[in-house]
Amino acid sequence: MTATLLDVLLLVVGIIIILFGGDYLVRGATAVARRTGVPSLLIGLTIVAFGTSAPEMVVSVFASLAGSPGLAVGNIVGSNIANIFLVLGVPALIAAMGTAAKGVRTNALIALGAALLFIVLCWDWQAGAPGAISLLEGAILTALIIAYIVYLGVVAVGSREDPLIAELTNIDSMEGLPKSVLGIAFSLIVGLVALPIGANLIVEGGASLAVRLGISEAVVGLTLLAVGTSLPELATSVVAAVRRQADMAIGNVIGSNIFNIFAVGGITGLAAGGFAGGVTIDASFFQLDLWVFLGSAIFITLLVFSRRPIGRMTGAIMLLAYAAYIAALLYLTMGAA
Repeated sequence: MTATLLDVLLLVVGIIIILFGGDYLVRGATAVARRTGVPSLLIGLTIVAFGTSAPEMVVSVFASLAGSPGLAVGNIVGSNIANIFLVLGVPALIAAMGTAAKGVRTNALIALGAALLFIVLCWDWQAGAPGAISLLEGAILTALIIAYIVYLGVVAVGSREDPLIAELTNIDSMEGLPKSVLGIAFSLIVGLVALPIGANLIVEGGASLAVRLGISEAVVGLTLLAVGTSLPELATSVVAAVRRQADMAIGNVIGSNIFNIFAVGGITGLAAGGFAGGVTIDASFFQLDLWVFLGSAIFITLLVFSRRPIGRMTGAIMLLAYAAYIAALLYLTMGAA
């Protein structure tokens, strides 16, 4: 029992360290960009966008290179599921969220297309079985995130009404930016050191916990790791709902899901494809997880196209759906053990 608790502690401490590391890195890099006169739009669409995905990205890369692809893929798939059903479900119980903001429907379709593409890439069509995300497929996903950022930039030049663009480019409201050269250097160093340390603790703790509990690493990635890395978005969404500003949450969540698939999946594929032969996809992902992953993308797309606010009833349904998914995942896991 003590060893299991130690593994959980490693996982939790790793998540805390990597989240703080990502935050410090974003603030330090943003401060550097502002001091050198980089426009807010460019800062938001590059440093802030990639920086907020840095924790998931570093964990997935470390996990793949360490021979734990289940953690890497579980982190991507589980985070997207948690973002839709949990991160949007909880604040919806507090205040209704509008779905008619400009750009949300387009981003929802892009997120749905990204989910479909990810599933296609996870399958080996020649062998007729789960395959691996190769170097080439990682390059495709990376090219798509670059194309998506260019698209956001083009849209932003004409209008900042898209909630995702508004959030990313609102650099002036970012609190705690270091002012001095020493402060900037400190933030960058802390971020660059904390990210790999946190990722290493997460991979070690997660892999060891899976062995001790007799479950797959994928389950740890889909549950504990996915929820842990989604906590900042959940906290932000809850605070926004309390302040009756919850409309921003849906655009941010959809944007986060796009970055998880294209950026995190792409960079992980490039790293693992170059050094570990690709990101191996466990067959268990095709039993339940990837279909819930796709279902959540379809669900949120239907919601935003309905233009109806996400109220308490819908929020409760989303939370029940997430609870049902976790219960089904654990049931399948126990049955396979």
